[in-house]
Amino acid sequence: MCSIMGYCGPGADRAAFEAGFQRTVSRGPDDSRIADTGGGLLGFHRLAIMGLTPEGMQPFELDGSYAVCNGEIYGFEKLRRELEGKGYPFRSGSDCEILLPLYREYGTDMFAMLDAEFACVLYDGGAGEFIAARDPIGIRPLYYGYDSRGVILFASEPKNLMGLVERVMPFPPGHYYKSGEFVCYHDIAKVDRFCYDELEILCKTIREKLVAGVDKRLVADAKVGFLLSGGLDSSLVCAIAARKSKAPIKTFAIGMDTDAIDLKYARQTADYIGSDHQEIIITRKDVLSSLETVVELLGTYDITTIRASMGMYLICKAIHEQTDVRVLLTGEISDELFGYKYTDFAPSAQAFQEEAEKRVRELHMYDVLRADRCVSVNSLEARVPFGDLDFVRYVMSIDPEKKRNTYGKGKYLLRKAFEGDWLPESILWREKAAFSDAVGHSLVDDLKEYAESRYTDEEFQAGCAKYSHARPFTKESLLYREIFERYYPGQSEMVADFWMPNKSWKGCDVDDPSARVLANYGESGV
Repeated sequence: MCSIMGYCGPGADRAAFEAGFQRTVSRGPDDSRIADTGGGLLGFHRLAIMGLTPEGMQPFELDGSYAVCNGEIYGFEKLRRELEGKGYPFRSGSDCEILLPLYREYGTDMFAMLDAEFACVLYDGGAGEFIAARDPIGIRPLYYGYDSRGVILFASEPKNLMGLVERVMPFPPGHYYKSGEFVCYHDIAKVDRFCYDELEILCKTIREKLVAGVDKRLVADAKVGFLLSGGLDSSLVCAIAARKSKAPIKTFAIGMDTDAIDLKYARQTADYIGSDHQEIIITRKDVLSSLETVVELLGTYDITTIRASMGMYLICKAIHEQTDVRVLLTGEISDELFGYKYTDFAPSAQAFQEEAEKRVRELHMYDVLRADRCVSVNSLEARVPFGDLDFVRYVMSIDPEKKRNTYGKGKYLLRKAFEGDWLPESILWREKAAFSDAVGHSLVDDLKEYAESRYTDEEFQAGCAKYSHARPFTKESLLYREIFERYYPGQSEMVADFWMPNKSWKGCDVDDPSARVLANYGESGV
C-alpha cells in the first residue's frame, strides 16, 4: 500500500496539509514526498513493492505535469513498451510511471484501459487542472472533501482530511473527477448481457479466470504471503498460488485461544498444498484492548466490518512484526459474487442478482475497506484475486439462476470449478462460516458482552437517540458508533448504513449481521 493526498488549488496551507498527510505514514513508511505542482500540492508516502529503486518514488513528473498513484497496474509492461515506441522515456521499474504518458495520449479514456487496483490524482500542467480516479471496485481507497475556500482535496483515508474539510466522502469507484464533475467510466456491477453457458463451460471459465487473477498478483519485488482462514475462498487462492510457485508459499492463520474454528481447517489446507504455515493465537484481552485502535483505523461504525477486522488487524500486525513479508493475498469479494448464507433466501434469480449488484457497488465501504485498512496500517499491501476485473465481470454476467443455491450447497459453481486435486474434499465442500465467527465464536461473544456491560438500558436508549443517520440498534452498535464519533465526528455518511442481510426476504429479518442467527447456518460453525 501507499498513501496519496492532493490539494487541488492554489494557496494551500502547507503546514496543515503536511499534518493531515502524516496521519497515514504507516501506509508508506519507506519514503515521503510532497510536490508543489504550481497549481496545488500532491503528496506520496511510499511502500516499495514494484520498482524498489529511488527512481520509483512519486510524485512522477512529465514536462510540468505530476501524478501520484496508490495502485498495482497489471500487465503494465505492454503499455510501457507501446509508450516507449511513441518516444516517452522511463526512469524506473514502477508500474505507475506509465500514467502521465497514458494521460497525454488518451486523456480520461485511459482509466477504462487499466487492469488495475488503483487510486490516483494527476495534475495536467498544460491545462492547469487536477484529475482523480479510482478503480471500478474501489479496492484502493480514495476520499474527498472541500475546504472553506471551495477547493477540493483528495486523500487515501478520511483521517488525512479531518479538520481540513467539513464533510468527508468516499470517491465513487469506477469514476474519474475532472472539471468539477465525477464521471462514471465503468460500472462493473452492471450486466448488459447474461451468459447462459452450460455448467461445464461455466466452471471451466471460472477456474481459468481465477487462476489468472491469482497468477498476475504473485508478481512483486517484495516478499509475498497469504492469509489462510481455512474457508473456501482463501484456501483456493493459496492452492492456486502453491501450484504457480516454485518454492513453498508462506501462509498465515489466526484463531482465539479458546474456540478457534478455522485453525484446524487452515492447517489441513496448508498440509495439503505444502505451504510454510504459521498460526497466530489471540485472546479476549487482545481483542478488547485493540477495539478502539481498530475502529479508528477503519473509520467505520459498521458491526460486521469491525468484528471481522479484529482478527485481520491482529494477524497483519503479527506478520509485520515477525516476518519480512510485505504483500498479502486475501480471499475477499467471493461472497458478493457467489452468495452469502443469507442469499440462500433470495426469492428469485432477479433478486439474487440485484443483491449482488448492490453488494459489489458497496464493497468499498465494507469488506474491501476492512482488507485495505487492516493490512495497510501494518505497512503491508493487500491483493485481492477475487476482485480481478475480468473475473468479476464474468461472474456477474453468469445467469443468476445458476448462481442461486438450488444445489444444497452455497457457492456451488466455485466449488465445482475446482473439483479434482486442488483442495481436500473436506475443505472444498465445507460449509461457509463468517470470518469473525470462525476465528472463534468467543470473539464476537466477547465484543457483545463487553458492549452490554457499558450501558444500562436507559443509557442505550438515550445514546441511540442522538443519531439520525445509521442509528445504532444494539448496545454493540452504539459502542462502535461512539468510538467512531470520537475520531470522525459528524462523518457517518462516509458509510451508507450497517451491513445487514436483506431484511425484506423471508428468513432474513434479523437484528444481528452474523450468519449464526440464520436458520441455515447449520454446520458452518463446527
